[in-house]
Amino acid sequence: MESIGLLMGFEKILNLQNLGFAFIGALLGTLVGVLPGLGPASAIALLFPLLGHLPPVGAIIMLAGIYQGSQYGGSTTSILVNVPGEMSSIVTCFDGYAMTKQGRPGPALAISAIGSFIAATIAMIALTFSAPLLANAAIIFGPPEYFGLYLLSLTSIIGFSGGSIFKGLLTALFGLFLTLVGVDPMSGVIRLTFKIPILSGGLDIVPVFIGLFGITEALSQLEETIDGTVKKIGRLMPTWEELKRGIFASLRGGLLGTALGVLPGMSPSIGSFLSYDLEKRISKHPEKFGTGMIEGIAGPEAANNGTSISGMIPMMSLGIPTCATLALVLAALVVYGVQPGPLMFTQHAEMAWSVIASLYIGNLMLLILNLPLVGLWARLSLVPSHIMAGAVIVLCTIASWVNRFSMFDCWLMFIFGLIGYYMRKKNWPPAPLVLGFIIGPMTEQSLRQTISMYGGNLLGPFSRPLFVCLFIGALVSLFFGFHMQRRATVMKD
Repeated sequence: MESIGLLMGFEKILNLQNLGFAFIGALLGTLVGVLPGLGPASAIALLFPLLGHLPPVGAIIMLAGIYQGSQYGGSTTSILVNVPGEMSSIVTCFDGYAMTKQGRPGPALAISAIGSFIAATIAMIALTFSAPLLANAAIIFGPPEYFGLYLLSLTSIIGFSGGSIFKGLLTALFGLFLTLVGVDPMSGVIRLTFKIPILSGGLDIVPVFIGLFGITEALSQLEETIDGTVKKIGRLMPTWEELKRGIFASLRGGLLGTALGVLPGMSPSIGSFLSYDLEKRISKHPEKFGTGMIEGIAGPEAANNGTSISGMIPMMSLGIPTCATLALVLAALVVYGVQPGPLMFTQHAEMAWSVIASLYIGNLMLLILNLPLVGLWARLSLVPSHIMAGAVIVLCTIASWVNRFSMFDCWLMFIFGLIGYYMRKKNWPPAPLVLGFIIGPMTEQSLRQTISMYGGNLLGPFSRPLFVCLFIGALVSLFFGFHMQRRATVMKD
């Protein structure tokens, strides 16, 4: 049944017009990913006025291509200039930029494209053959299970703590604290705004993470008295050994991201953080992560692509979008009279299978687009550091301003740039702060819903087996982190 439907989808889209829409979507998505702060949701929202002038199948194919391509393009600036194009590409900065400073931007960019292709293929196979089964798995997750999953995510910060659990926990708590600014999601009470109206909507993630990574990197480059820019580019493709390690990491990241993507609220950024933590834990050389490990790029890039594509499973099967971008895609389907949900594959089978088939085509197009561009992107690393730093500051400022057309966001970006610069000087890891900031609102909401469910009984959630498993996983993660830190201290002594 599924194979017949997929063939029907390919038959529908394999014409010049729809292939053209797929190509435009993939290209626009790549550019959206490269430009920090824009994001696929903004790009799709800007295209909404055009929906009435485009054929239904072609328009949805193009929007799906933008969504898909943004996950590819987000890694480019992360690797080259340490500025994440997407939130899900933050983790790629750790080892990707380290490889660029070593004169190896080519292999980093190539393995990012290859890993993304592998993971997207895994997620699309799951979408094709297991949509009803995987979508039903999301139903068993209630507030306690979500809280357990976010708790497990928070304990993974130890993998990014640079050997200091204390620093990792403290920066994560700071990230969680920042999410309290704005309107209380449960009571509607305004908190920690200091009577500044714009803060009622909370601190926006875009200027925060652009400041922590982009401005911090630019300030660090301007401080250098010796030009540390790479003057020579080595081979553009990874070695066979790097390719082998990268493919296995991509498979792991793709499977992890595909499983996580089914869950509402599980963003690609969380999948990439968890994948990086997994790769570091199973590696024979965890101490080398952050210095240019190919697995530190392949795994997270695969995870964020797997998460983003598998997010279409509950969107198409249950009508439940797992992120803001898919909510806009769902809205576009509704505009064309297609209601995503259990009946989509019967009442609107042609549209459903056309979208799935277009994902396969778009994935192949993105690989064809990205691999030849590796050499072009890699040459950006030859730009002198003082020029690149100035360009990064300008780009970051524009990205922060267009996010909400607010100068407040620009000042916020510079404030967090200074915070990030200080943290780098004192060896405080920024990743736990970002992770805490990303999952803070969801963690608070699921915790308060859980407490409400059990009337304040904190032991109530332990009657749910899945929550118990996740809670034990969080404890094991903490124990493993303490063990790794102790071992590193002993080896250093």
